[in-house]
Amino acid sequence: MKTVLLGAALLFAGTVSAVDTCRVYFGTVAKQDQSGIYMALLDVKTGYLAQPVQVSRSTGTGFVVLHPGGRYLYSTGADVGFDGVKTGSVKAFQILEPEGILTEINTQPSGGIGACYASIDPSGKNLLAANYTGGSCAALRIQSDGSLSPASVQQHSGSSIHKRQTQARTHSIRCDAAGRFAFAADLGMDKIMAYRFDPISGTLSPNEPPFIATEPGGGPRHFIFHPSGKFAYVSLELSSKVVAFQYDAKNGVLSEIQTLSTLPVGFVGENTTAEILTTPDGRFLYVSNRGHNSLAIFAIDAASGKLTAVGHEPTRGEVPRGFGIDPTGTFLLAANQKTGNVVVFRIHRETGALEFTGSEIAVPAPTCVSFSAAP
Repeated sequence: MKTVLLGAALLFAGTVSAVDTCRVYFGTVAKQDQSGIYMALLDVKTGYLAQPVQVSRSTGTGFVVLHPGGRYLYSTGADVGFDGVKTGSVKAFQILEPEGILTEINTQPSGGIGACYASIDPSGKNLLAANYTGGSCAALRIQSDGSLSPASVQQHSGSSIHKRQTQARTHSIRCDAAGRFAFAADLGMDKIMAYRFDPISGTLSPNEPPFIATEPGGGPRHFIFHPSGKFAYVSLELSSKVVAFQYDAKNGVLSEIQTLSTLPVGFVGENTTAEILTTPDGRFLYVSNRGHNSLAIFAIDAASGKLTAVGHEPTRGEVPRGFGIDPTGTFLLAANQKTGNVVVFRIHRETGALEFTGSEIAVPAPTCVSFSAAP
């Protein structure tokens, strides 16, 4: 796929009315001249996804997250050397208007090898990062110019029963809605680590209790909160399950209430789960299956937070590592890493079922989908 930066983006930005569109940024693990971050415009009325442009050629940008103010984007970065020590990195970008091109502000060590995940706290003043290979999590202050300050790091230590669980492998970290607590899913330890979070200083400290354990060999990957703040969910990558929790927001404590398979009855092939998201209205939850190459669909009971399996939708590609739901809750975009395609589905508001819109684009090795309102 031929891509250029500024000239193509300027032409692209003027092809669709901004009133009916939002920008979609794609993190990738593409190599050589295809590496970097891509952007496309989604028509939020029709589900049409325009052809993408390469808006950054930075390497290792597998996970991307937009700042709520809309001016900055943050991503994981490749392992690099800082002061003679090899470590993962996180990058800050400014979004240039009107075309949406990214210009790098700065890069900071992520506090461990293999940075794989980033999120922003509710105050918008801190970036949280997870380091898979290094088995650690970190908080970095976001300065007024969008740049990142050095990381405050929490190192994990432990293992479990699966062959991939010989050491701690932190895979995600998120704050609760109040920004008082943060939770880091560690695939290697079969634990979700619980931290008290100080948004002023940008520091993490162990909560009491310091973790909640998940089933042995499950491998917790991505952790999210329900929009109500009363419940939370995690995908178990290695056992292809999803776990529902009740959340005590006062004390920052999770209590498991349910565990369900993400696979249909009778499936016997190899599979690992990846992304997990709810719709903005909190009625439905989706988990991506890599192997079965589908999205598992669950209805959420508003009173209890419990899940009911609705069905599965093929992602029309292989290895759906990431997906995203647009801010209106109308469309879901599935990113198939192996086949290099992003597919648009319409979400049925009453059933949660997914319907292919006919819109599909090519993106090299896409792994993450992040939405931002167009100017």
